[in-house]
Amino acid sequence: MDSKRIKLYVLTGFLGAGKTSLLLHLLDAMEGRKIGIIQNEFGKLGIDGDILRRDGIAMTEIGRGSIFCSCLKLTFVQALAELSKQDLEYVFVESSGLADPSNIEEILGAVAVLAGEVYELRGVICLVDALHFPEQLSDVETVDRQLAHCHLAAVNKTDLVSPDQLRQVLEAVEKVNPVCAVATCVDGDIGTAFLDQDLMARQWAPCEDSLNRPDNKPKSISLWFQGELPRPRLDAFLAAVLPSCYRIKGFFHLEEGWRQVDVVEELVDYRPCPPHEESQLVFLSKIGPQVIRVVDQAWRDTVGLPMKLKN
Repeated sequence: MDSKRIKLYVLTGFLGAGKTSLLLHLLDAMEGRKIGIIQNEFGKLGIDGDILRRDGIAMTEIGRGSIFCSCLKLTFVQALAELSKQDLEYVFVESSGLADPSNIEEILGAVAVLAGEVYELRGVICLVDALHFPEQLSDVETVDRQLAHCHLAAVNKTDLVSPDQLRQVLEAVEKVNPVCAVATCVDGDIGTAFLDQDLMARQWAPCEDSLNRPDNKPKSISLWFQGELPRPRLDAFLAAVLPSCYRIKGFFHLEEGWRQVDVVEELVDYRPCPPHEESQLVFLSKIGPQVIRVVDQAWRDTVGLPMKLKN
C-alpha cells in the first residue's frame, strides 16, 4: 500500500439505508484526520450536505443525478481530481440511493489520466436496510447491483427486525454477493476497524456499465414554505404524498421547533436541527413528473397555505 495515495471509500445503499448516518459516525471517530467528502444527491438541494458540513472537512456536492451516470460522470471525475490536490488522507464518496457503482474502476481510470495515480480504492461499502431490504431487492435492480459491487455489506437498522428477519436478510445478502465482508449495525455505526482491513481482496463482480442513464434518471422536486405547522398537519401531508415517492427529506419549521425530516417507506423521523431561512422538502418521485401534481394537491388538501414548488 502506498501511504502517499489518498484512501478512497465509496458508500452505496438504497434510499434511506443509513449512508449519511454512517458517515457522521466516521467523521466523529476520525476527528483530526484530513478528510474529503463527495456528497451526491439526485435532487438539486443538498440536504445531506448541510447535515455533513463541518470545519476542517473538504466538501464537494454533486446533485441532480447519479455520479455514475454519463450525465455526471465527468463532473465526478473532475471533483475527484480537484480534491486530490489537497493534503488529504481519506476521501469518502456518499453516492445517491439510486446510484449503481458498477463502473467505479472505469471512473478511477479517468481520474488517473487527469491527476495521476493519486487514489487507492480501499473498498465500496453498501448499506443494507434490514427492515426493507427483502422488498427492495425484488423491486429495484439497482439494489442488486449495489450489493454485487461492494466489498463490505453493512446491514443497518438491526434493532428494527427480529432475529429471524435478520437471518433472512443475511442469507439474501450472501446469495447476491457471497464474498463480501458483512457487518451488522444500528444507526449506521459500523466502527472504524474496516479502515485497517483489505476489503479489496473481497472483489466479486467485475466492472460493467452502470444502470444509471440520462433516460432513466428519476424526477425530483423541492417544496419551499415560509411559516410553521403543527406536526399532525405535516404528517397528513407526508402520508398523502409518500405512495408516489421513493424518498422525502428536508428541514421543516414545526410549532415545536425546527426539525430534520427523513421519510423512508412508512417510517417518518423527526430530529432537531438548526434553523433555516425557509422550510425545504425534497421528493424523489416513483411516478415521474406527475409527482408535481400529487404534491401540489396533497398540500392543498392537508395544509392549504402558500408554498413554492421548484425543479
